[in-house]
Amino acid sequence: MTESTQILSSRELMDLENKHGAHNYHPLPVVLDRGEGVYVWDVEGKRYYDFLSAYSAVNQGHCHPRIVKSLQEQAEKITLTSRAFYNSNLGLYDQYITEYFGFDKVLPMNTGAEAVETAIKICRKWAQEAKGYPQERTKIVVAENNFHGRTTTIISFSNDEEARSGFGPYTPGFERIPYNDIAALEAALEDDHVAGFLVEPIQGEAGVVTPDADYLRRVRDLCKAKDVLFIADEIQTGIARTGSLLAVCGNCSCEGNCERQADTYVRPDILILGKALSGGAYPVSAVLADDEVMHVIKPGTHGSTFGGNPLGVAVAMSALEVVRDEKLAQNARRLGELFREKMNEYIDRSKVVSLVRGRGLLNAIVINDSPESDTAWNICLRLRDHGLLAKPTHGNIIRFAPPLVMTEEQLLDCVAIIQRTLQEFE
Repeated sequence: MTESTQILSSRELMDLENKHGAHNYHPLPVVLDRGEGVYVWDVEGKRYYDFLSAYSAVNQGHCHPRIVKSLQEQAEKITLTSRAFYNSNLGLYDQYITEYFGFDKVLPMNTGAEAVETAIKICRKWAQEAKGYPQERTKIVVAENNFHGRTTTIISFSNDEEARSGFGPYTPGFERIPYNDIAALEAALEDDHVAGFLVEPIQGEAGVVTPDADYLRRVRDLCKAKDVLFIADEIQTGIARTGSLLAVCGNCSCEGNCERQADTYVRPDILILGKALSGGAYPVSAVLADDEVMHVIKPGTHGSTFGGNPLGVAVAMSALEVVRDEKLAQNARRLGELFREKMNEYIDRSKVVSLVRGRGLLNAIVINDSPESDTAWNICLRLRDHGLLAKPTHGNIIRFAPPLVMTEEQLLDCVAIIQRTLQEFE
């Protein structure tokens, strides 16, 4: 199978996937075969800068040697025990990740959507056990234009009709309010049966929408005043992507232990992590909370055959070590500022691009065309031709999120490619 695959062309491989696979994605027409650091290569051997990082799962770069080594070594030892038994890695991981992020407890899962579902269950259980809310009236508030996954529960509170339409009936118990709107949250929290507010610190899939500087602090204060759980979905924004360990850290320069930075850190009651938690090497996600919240989870209330498996947690510990040891948050912050500075210089004289926004190395440009147009898609096709891979989101927005191991020289080379490509559309 390996030998035959290697001799197939990109076109033949795309045709195979189109014929035999479900059509639940619309990929950019490029077939990737290997990766290293900030680069990926297609099956014909052409090299590209990766400016998507598997939706921020590959923050540590493709095939980081330390992460790959931990994967290989653990895979040769034991990969899965299930939680029917203890394993020799999980306790070490539980201690490591809770100390790393400053929480009492972790509930390990596999994918981001699973972690969101887990947080929802914890929040509802806490409200009903700790506060006595009746099950049929317990409510969780969410933000419009959110993206937390595509499970049945999650699409029930999404306003993305492409993800929702035809998949009802929908799960009740959610209220959607505008993002970055404190007045709307304040009004929603007047309901005495709100258990929590689930929100992305930056809305990545919506087009890297960043809130007001004081939004998260005011969210925390409102939730605390109403005894409502503040749930931060940092699946895409976490693990150094936005220039700090977590997006809820603001722009602090700490290397962890953010709970000590009271002036910048907005501590959630429940923290949801995924994607870069494994550096893209294995599906690993986690939900973190303190004892007073996590104590509602007891044997039989939640679980996963693969959650907390020896292979996944070994990889996750290596991935987090890389983030800290290589100071990836600091690099993301510095290069992100440089990227936006250079793009703003271009935008000042551009008719095609109206805006660049973001934080750290999670950025987006807004194309001066309607969301229904194909301009952003065509720009991404030309970027591909010039050796850089990115994808549109919401029609006329292009998200740029390279691996955080990128150097300044590489970033400036990418800026030149982006600007040269945009010039073709002026």
